[in-house]
Amino acid sequence: MRNLLGAAALLLVTANSLGEHQTDSQAAAKGANGRKRSEGVVEVGEIKGVPFRIDVPEGWSGGLVMYCRSCGGPSRYGIPGALAGFPGGQLAAFLQRGFAVAQSGFSEPCWPLDEGIHETEALRRYFVQKYGVPKEVYVTGHSSGGLLAMALVETFPDVYDGGLSLGGINAPMAWILERREFDSLVVFDYYFPGVLPPLDKIPVEYNLSADRIHKLLKEHPEHAETLRRFSGLRTNEDLAKAFSFYPASLANIQRRAHGNPCDNRNTIYSGTSDDNAVNDRVKRYAANPTAVEYLRRCYTPTGVLKKPLLSMHCTYDLYVPGWVMNAYSTIHRQAGGPDFFVQQYVKRDGHCVFTVEEVGLGFDQLRQWRLKGVRPAAGMLK
Repeated sequence: MRNLLGAAALLLVTANSLGEHQTDSQAAAKGANGRKRSEGVVEVGEIKGVPFRIDVPEGWSGGLVMYCRSCGGPSRYGIPGALAGFPGGQLAAFLQRGFAVAQSGFSEPCWPLDEGIHETEALRRYFVQKYGVPKEVYVTGHSSGGLLAMALVETFPDVYDGGLSLGGINAPMAWILERREFDSLVVFDYYFPGVLPPLDKIPVEYNLSADRIHKLLKEHPEHAETLRRFSGLRTNEDLAKAFSFYPASLANIQRRAHGNPCDNRNTIYSGTSDDNAVNDRVKRYAANPTAVEYLRRCYTPTGVLKKPLLSMHCTYDLYVPGWVMNAYSTIHRQAGGPDFFVQQYVKRDGHCVFTVEEVGLGFDQLRQWRLKGVRPAAGMLK
């Protein structure tokens, strides 16, 4: 295949004038400014101060993939996702199949859930305005971007032909924040008192480095073993990575939600070296009702799907473990309606560690499901 970007023209534009009320039919009437589909284009610009990038490959098929970045991805302060290396060049899988890829930075650097939905949709409408109505439109994303992809498929079933969640958080935000991040820090605080600030008021500037955590674990191997068993993480290195991320993640949510949305007053902890002592002595926190409502809105899945959603995960993921990933299957089943959810796995350790070929295979299966009704098999991706 010819170099997808070799003949591309780099266009720098500002699209602040795009009206979010514009419909696809109105945008389509403006056409694609006479651009031939055989031309490759890389376009970067801004919509209302938020950067975006659009890649249209040579010989464009007329299809579009909207990509949602993760919590740790590029923010509004940089152009999102250079295709060579974010993440791992996986977006090339879509370009190789003749699909354009459009990706937006977000106005919030972490957990941009509400903003992510609206800003991704604004970019999609801009794409339609400039390049014409695509033949097919899919949405994908990694990690928290996978949660956004799921939310967009649920919210706009008439817009998207399907979704591909790559290592995505297929669960209510409250579920992973409270039962994974918050509970892990509660137990960490029990074994290492005085290291963490009060967990219902974590300063945004607070930084618990992985090096400091690793040192603490090395000094107290019995506590390290307990935390590995409780968290399901295999090594002290994985504990240090994950537990250094959790305070920053929760601090950003508390800032955005105007309070602490996590509550452990009714939680019974298990899996430690002494569950009785832990439950007697851990600190208990009440959630702020305003923050709870924020988290309910941003985002609690309905489970209602009118278009296919394919989810792919690694079998060992230190940030989004299997029990979190499995939640959506239950939510979708209880919602009733057509069975439009399939989850697959690759036998690999890591967070969103997929090859270009694996992403392409998953995308091919999603399209076959949408276009020909061939439902992918759950289980190992193959």
